[in-house]
Amino acid sequence: MRTRLISVGERMPAWVAEGFAEYRKRLSRELPLELIEVPLGNRGKHRDPIRATADEGAAVIAAISADTHVVALEGRGKIWSSEQLAEQLGGWRMQGRDLAILIGGPDGHADAVLKRANQCWSLGPLTLPHMLVRLVVAEQLYRATTILAGHPYHRA
Repeated sequence: MRTRLISVGERMPAWVAEGFAEYRKRLSRELPLELIEVPLGNRGKHRDPIRATADEGAAVIAAISADTHVVALEGRGKIWSSEQLAEQLGGWRMQGRDLAILIGGPDGHADAVLKRANQCWSLGPLTLPHMLVRLVVAEQLYRATTILAGHPYHRA
C-alpha cells in the first residue's frame, strides 16, 4: 500500500520538516509515506478566496489516482482515538488500495475534494496550523502502526 499525504502549501518550517522527516523514516518499513505539496491558490486583495480554494482542490484531485482510498482532514469529520485510527489503518491495508490523506489550505477543502473523499477525519476541535498538521498526522500514523504491531510506543 502506497500512502500519500497531500497537502496544500509549500515550504514547511525547519522544525516541522525535521519532525516530519523523523516519523517518515520510522514509517519507512511499515507504511512508506510520501509527501506531496500543492501550491496555495492566489489570495489577497481583490482575489476571490473561493476561486483560490477551487484551484487548490483541482491540484489535490489531480494528485490522486483513481483507485486510491481518500481521507480528507476536515473539522466536521470523525474524531478517532489513536486506537480507532489503528483500526482504520488495518482496514485500509486490507482493501489493498493506495491511501491518500488530504490537508486543505487556509479556507479548507474545495467541495470537489470532499465529494472525492471516502472518509473525513477530524483531529478535534482545535484549530492547528496546517504545516503542524503534517507532523501530527505523521506521528499518529506511526503510532497506529505500532499499535497494530504490538510495539510499546503507545502506552494508553
